[in-house]
Amino acid sequence: MSKDRSMEIQKEMIAGHFRRLEAAPDTGEKVVYTFVPGNLTELIRSFGALPLLPEINALQSGMRQKSRGYIAEAEKVGHSEDVCTYVKCDIGMARTGNVGPTGTRLPKPDLLLLSYTGCYTFMKWFELLREQYDCPTVFLQVPYQGDGHISAAQRDYMVKQIRDAVVPALEQVTGRKYDEYLMREALEKSRRMEDDLVAVLHSAKRRPSPIDSYFGGVYYIGPIFSAFRGTDEGVDYYRALRQEVEERAAEGLGPETPSGRLDKQKYRLVVEGPPNWTSFNEFWKMFSDEGAVVVASTYTKVGGTYDLGFRHDAGDPLGTMADYCGGCYTNINLPGRIDMLVRYVKEYAADGFLINSVKSCNSFSAGQLLILREVEKRTGIPGGFIESDLVDPRYFSAANIKNRLESYLQMIDARRGSASVVEAHAK
Repeated sequence: MSKDRSMEIQKEMIAGHFRRLEAAPDTGEKVVYTFVPGNLTELIRSFGALPLLPEINALQSGMRQKSRGYIAEAEKVGHSEDVCTYVKCDIGMARTGNVGPTGTRLPKPDLLLLSYTGCYTFMKWFELLREQYDCPTVFLQVPYQGDGHISAAQRDYMVKQIRDAVVPALEQVTGRKYDEYLMREALEKSRRMEDDLVAVLHSAKRRPSPIDSYFGGVYYIGPIFSAFRGTDEGVDYYRALRQEVEERAAEGLGPETPSGRLDKQKYRLVVEGPPNWTSFNEFWKMFSDEGAVVVASTYTKVGGTYDLGFRHDAGDPLGTMADYCGGCYTNINLPGRIDMLVRYVKEYAADGFLINSVKSCNSFSAGQLLILREVEKRTGIPGGFIESDLVDPRYFSAANIKNRLESYLQMIDARRGSASVVEAHAK
């Protein structure tokens, strides 16, 4: 697959970050383990610490065909087949030398920072890491959007935790005091990155779409969802990405895919659920071979719903972090997720929507059949349903997924044919 320049830039950024992590025990830089949804990257980096995200390690290991062995190692010591495969991949990696996906050795955490945003598994995962590394742990409890929004009292509760628990923990570990000036500076950079990312995501409303918002989208969100939010590197990356996409859109070109550049797009789809990482390119190729481009996806909002209007606010550092955490996709209730999908189907003029139900991820898969039926009812468009897993290759059946996808696209064709007949009779 031919890669865009932005993909190469991102690869270099991530490789450099892992080299810096490997050198941390020698350089004295502190390392904070945290997760993607609700991560407090600007705050961590304002203390001169480096964020390390275990689920990013797991998905990268899956893409590099390393996860099978790590999962087997974790199951050998008693972890069930039903446990999230991100967890087992991470535990297995740690037990076999803790060498990260880029080949660099990962340092032990100086602090475990858990922002709980709707995924109970993250809590158990950090309990295991705390036992393994015997290091300080701080827990930010993010209230669930049970009523579809975060109330003023819930926001105040999060701000108090960040001020009274998270900040002191970072001060203790790093030996530095909280610097609000550095935070404001970083948050302004985050806002600029978010503006550029949203411009990229919105470009999919064009025909042809210059991007794929699911498979290509996971590359676009990488820096902002992981270690680079609020950094100069992040600002430069998203400026370059936006320019690249706008140039492609101006020329009427589609995105690069494993099948080549997808200029002739037959189907415009919205996708719910994470992708499969162990067979990522093969999975993507099933879509691109059929001329299917994904114009919007929910997975690319797991680390922030920027396209729905949220921006980090440098004028209110602690409050804006609370707002960010409360609005992550995994913290949104089922009616909210349904609203999001319906909005995407309509705004992006999608021909269909598809759910990839991931076996070991309850945070996403719970309630997906309900989501499917409700979105069908409200849009009038039939949905599709396929099944795979995050990083366990045992649960990726290429033939089964391909058959289901082809059948679903044939259904879209049949509906188009019926609509044409009705329209012809009406004339």
